[in-house]
Order: sequence, then C-alpha cells, then structure tokens
Amino acid sequence: MGYEIRHDPRAQRFETRVEGQLCELDYRLAGSVMTITHTGVPSAVEGRGIASALTQAAMETARASGWKVVPACAYAAAWLRRHPEFADLQA
Repeated sequence: MGYEIRHDPRAQRFETRVEGQLCELDYRLAGSVMTITHTGVPSAVEGRGIASALTQAAMETARASGWKVVPACAYAAAWLRRHPEFADLQA
C-alpha cells in the first residue's frame, strides 16, 4: 500500500496520516549528515509497513540531496540492515 508521505524540512520530519493517526520519522540535519532520531507509528495502525515507507522516503531524500545517514533510531538501523541497496548512505 502506498502512503502520501510529506517531507517538512523546517520541522526535520517525514510524516503521513493513516486513519487519522499521525505517523512520523524525525531527523536532525547537520551539514550533509541526516541523523534519524525517531520513527513513530501509533499502535492502532502499526504492522502495515508505514515506518518502512517513511524510512524509505527519508533514504531516497538523503540520496537525492547527497546526504549521508546516521540511523540513531533502532527501527531505522534495522531497516538499513534489511535494505543493503541503501548501505552506501550510512555515515
């Protein structure tokens, strides 16, 4: 299932709403390094690949922007291990 993911660079966040629930991935950008600090999906909508979609959107944005990524959030670190096609982005 595809989700409409919005990137808010000012808030340093990727987000989507599913059934009225806010799902988000927060990051900090320092120079050209994106540190993913939190991925959150409410339990009412978890298990649907939403966190994965948010993380992929963040990784694709990092690649397009020439950024490296530090997966400080446990979910993002696990996601990166499962998606070796993005391993070149890891700082």
